[in-house]
Amino acid sequence: MIEEIGKVKLNLEHYSGEDLYCDGEVEDELLEIARNYSQVEYARIIEEKKSWPILYHLSQLRENIVEWLPITKDMKVLEVGSGCGAITGALSKKAGEVTCVELSKKRTLINAYRHMDCENVTIHVGNFQDIEPDLPCDYDFICLIGAFEYGQAYIDSDNPFEDYLRILARHKKAEGRIVIAIENRLGLKYWAGCKEDHLGTWFSGLEGYPEGGVVRTFTRDALVKIAKNCGFSDVEMSMYYPYPDYKFMTNLYSDERLPRAGELSSNLRNFDRERLLLFDEKLVFDTLIAEGQFPLFSNSYMLVLGPETGIKYARYSNDRANEYKIKTLITHCDSEGEMVKKIEKHPLSNESVEHIIGMKRGFEKLSERFAGGKLNINKCRLAEQSQTVYAEFEYIEGKTLEEYLDECLDKNDLDKFHVLFNEYIERISYNEEFPITDYDLIFSNILISPDGEWNIIDYEWVFDKQVDTKEIAFRAVYCYLLENTKRDKLNLDLILQRLGITEENAAFYRQQEMYFQKYVTGKRLSMGEIRDAIGQPVYSISEMPMLTPSEKHKGRIQVYEDMGNGFSEENSFFVDENDYVIEDGLEIVVPEGRKALRIDPCSDYCVVLLKEVKWNDSIISGKSKCISTNGICIGDGVYAFGTDDPNITLQLSRLEQKQENLLKVSMEITRMPEETVKHMQKRGLF
Repeated sequence: MIEEIGKVKLNLEHYSGEDLYCDGEVEDELLEIARNYSQVEYARIIEEKKSWPILYHLSQLRENIVEWLPITKDMKVLEVGSGCGAITGALSKKAGEVTCVELSKKRTLINAYRHMDCENVTIHVGNFQDIEPDLPCDYDFICLIGAFEYGQAYIDSDNPFEDYLRILARHKKAEGRIVIAIENRLGLKYWAGCKEDHLGTWFSGLEGYPEGGVVRTFTRDALVKIAKNCGFSDVEMSMYYPYPDYKFMTNLYSDERLPRAGELSSNLRNFDRERLLLFDEKLVFDTLIAEGQFPLFSNSYMLVLGPETGIKYARYSNDRANEYKIKTLITHCDSEGEMVKKIEKHPLSNESVEHIIGMKRGFEKLSERFAGGKLNINKCRLAEQSQTVYAEFEYIEGKTLEEYLDECLDKNDLDKFHVLFNEYIERISYNEEFPITDYDLIFSNILISPDGEWNIIDYEWVFDKQVDTKEIAFRAVYCYLLENTKRDKLNLDLILQRLGITEENAAFYRQQEMYFQKYVTGKRLSMGEIRDAIGQPVYSISEMPMLTPSEKHKGRIQVYEDMGNGFSEENSFFVDENDYVIEDGLEIVVPEGRKALRIDPCSDYCVVLLKEVKWNDSIISGKSKCISTNGICIGDGVYAFGTDDPNITLQLSRLEQKQENLLKVSMEITRMPEETVKHMQKRGLF
């Protein structure tokens, strides 16, 4: 029996008349939205509803996981487990014919109503095993996006997952492909405190599903083993790594283009339920990348079985206003017997075509500005594919300036850091008065090739106006510090002094950055803002009383002494344990030979008014190079600390020392609630 909803066909021949699973009232709500609202309204509805199921089923970002696949209009696609149609629309736009299989009729109705203008979509409703014999055997792509893990529910056999894959393989062309997107059982997010996606329990996948159930996720090796047991050879298997995961993928990595240190920073993604925060996933990812272990701990996998796609990396920038939505690809293609790498940028909406064309103009304008300087502009040319313009760039080998700066910090080589930073300033300031500016000259957009050439590899935001070098450099440093807590060791005050930036300038530049972000995203909320709006809590390990200092400890002043080997807990003390607190301040006797002294005013977010610092009765100015902090100066002697590890460091090597020295510090400390700090961070004040 065939029903039609708009142009979509529903095949109900194998439908039992009863949905065997349902998410309850939310599916009624989704059906009402699909019937009464167009897809252009979904973003607004998602923001208004502040609901995980609404976000999960209706977000356009769900389509990213299949949008990059080389599907063309002369191809047929089979989608197994199509659900409410999160990716059906993307497949319909790319393919000539799309066949869906879905167990639930209500979910099928949601899919059909939201895509009712798609005349190339047929949805079979019922159990896959019942429908499978009726399916043809000439599909170019067979997609299982979040469906393979339910193989035990679909296939009644002793080896359900292998049998499932064998059955699917019968329905693809000889040169066709099977695409499986699935969570990694050992994904880093589960070690860090996220609950297992399907069961909603902590660590159940890591522990081997001790409570049972039909759902099973797999490691990389386990997926490969299943494929090999089904007859697929190594050359027929391409493993991809969707990040943060396959549901809302922004980056797609491969074995030929694995992530680099510093790239994996969007990890707080608990839209669906509360989570623990046992460690900083970004820092652990950096460690795994350095040790070559990222593939084992990727949060998700995407296994493509069949011929290689030629695509080695994809990045989606569609969490933006329509006129700036694009994707970036790294492709490998055989050109006269030689493998050629290219970078491509494609529009993801009709409105963003002009943005792509603007990149060629940006190349020409920046080439004119920096002609004769020490910055190369990565060449750009416009090409056409499927009647759509895209931009093509050369692939340059090397490391980014960000990677080199991180190496300096890892080695505590601040002198080399500042040498590189000064060289950056020199190179970007060339022809500064020219009325053309690349506003996004952040460190990760500059690549240094093996021959020492500096190349601007991404110049998406070129404006026809002159902008001071110090503003561009401040933004680069600001973004650099925000992305990694390990970079807090960098003395921002020294950099501001080097650039000649006052606190008033810095406050203005932070505000400009907020305006720029809204310019890019338009009126829509970012995914981070949506996560905050949904409001699933994050329980940090620092909030667990059995593992953290008491409230009394958080309010205590701790002093660290550098004996020549840096600061350490062993060479520290709390002032109230040593009778160092006096009525109007802090008084410490410092023996000769100390290299530096660090005062932590408390173990919490705070504002400190530094009234006076005296060393052997000589007053040290707060603007002196002897004093540095990891906070920001918001007034004369007033520092705000957007970290729960605030510190004020005194470089004693710059001061004349006696056998015993007297340090007097007068200050007022006001602790800030964490919510206040988060609000300030959102406003760009930290």
